[in-house]
Amino acid sequence: METVMADEDRQTTSGETITLYEAIGGDATVRALAARFYTLMDTLPEAARCRAVHPQSLTGSEAKFYDYLTGYLGGPPVYVEKHGHPRLRSRHFGAEIGPVERDEWLLCFRRAMDETIASPALRDIIWPPIERLAHHMQNRE
Repeated sequence: METVMADEDRQTTSGETITLYEAIGGDATVRALAARFYTLMDTLPEAARCRAVHPQSLTGSEAKFYDYLTGYLGGPPVYVEKHGHPRLRSRHFGAEIGPVERDEWLLCFRRAMDETIASPALRDIIWPPIERLAHHMQNRE
């Protein structure tokens, strides 16, 4: 599983290296990010097509997203421990993800990240690989 932190570890003033997971605030921030993401997806009219490819209840999706983001950002590999390798593209293959759904997903993620991660510099590090991931998940034109 690729993690964002691999090339983006940061050193504290004492020279200690920390991950993006730690830099953004750890578990509390990742939980807030996942929760806000799914709240936005569930409520924004401009995310309706993305919302439509998800189950009626978003509880399971939010929990798995939290697990995935935790490891993706350099925290504990919770998702892998619970579910095995993410295989995101194959797991999402049944969902029709076109440019509209992809862009709506990115809209929700960007807004959720802007609202839950205080540092613009850290958001700027996280955004490009998330954007690439969203494009990779697209499975139809």
